[in-house]
Amino acid sequence: MLASGTQQVYKNRAGWAHDRLKRAGLSSSPKRGFWKLTAEGSTFVKAHAAPLSPDVTQKLAMDFIGVKLKLPGSAEEPSVSTPPAAPVPAVASPDDQLEIAVSELRKSAASELLEILTAVSPAFFERVVLDLLHEMGYGANRADLQQVGGPGDAGIDGVISLDRLGLEKVYVQAKRWQENISRPHLQAFYGALAGQKARKGVFITTSLFSNQAREYARSVEGIVLIDGPRLAGLMIDFGVGVSARVVKIPKIDSDYFDENAA
Repeated sequence: MLASGTQQVYKNRAGWAHDRLKRAGLSSSPKRGFWKLTAEGSTFVKAHAAPLSPDVTQKLAMDFIGVKLKLPGSAEEPSVSTPPAAPVPAVASPDDQLEIAVSELRKSAASELLEILTAVSPAFFERVVLDLLHEMGYGANRADLQQVGGPGDAGIDGVISLDRLGLEKVYVQAKRWQENISRPHLQAFYGALAGQKARKGVFITTSLFSNQAREYARSVEGIVLIDGPRLAGLMIDFGVGVSARVVKIPKIDSDYFDENAA
């Protein structure tokens, strides 16, 4: 087991290794719980029949950290979203190393969340979205958030009552998509809000919004956009579908050893 007692070591190492192989374009996750070599991965295996050298292992482990994973079912290739992470400096303090580790764990959890969300049913995704909004403080209780998505939903997947009498409401659209959300999708959502005589709406997706869609949202009042990366970040922050473990970091209590203290 890991020192934290939360997972077996081999599962932890295998999971991180597969994360790096996916970012290098050598492996993929066609669906939840399944790993599969890509064409590039098969070529890599043939070219590296012997155990990997330390240099190759280091390259796989560190050179692709900044690569954004493509979503399941997407035809797009992985693209570099941030420069590759620099190696941890030798002079980095344990606190610095801890912050770096926490940041990497968060990024990995966010990527896995999006991978999972793109594989769930539309109805389950709508429920996840409403659970998150409730944890964020919308609605006095969970019953104030109603799931209404389905055939004939007129572009509305959920309704949030902000007060006990339901006089003020927020309407939600949740799209579990791979392709970017374009301006026409937001125009349709705005039209659905107008049909409900609503003033507030939240559009949440597992993918991204096009520049034109974001410009349109800024040109009208009352629409908030939440894309995939922000959605994953909020789920982590508010503990929706994500658990956290407490790590005890020892620090000397100087006041305790102050003999002159009263």
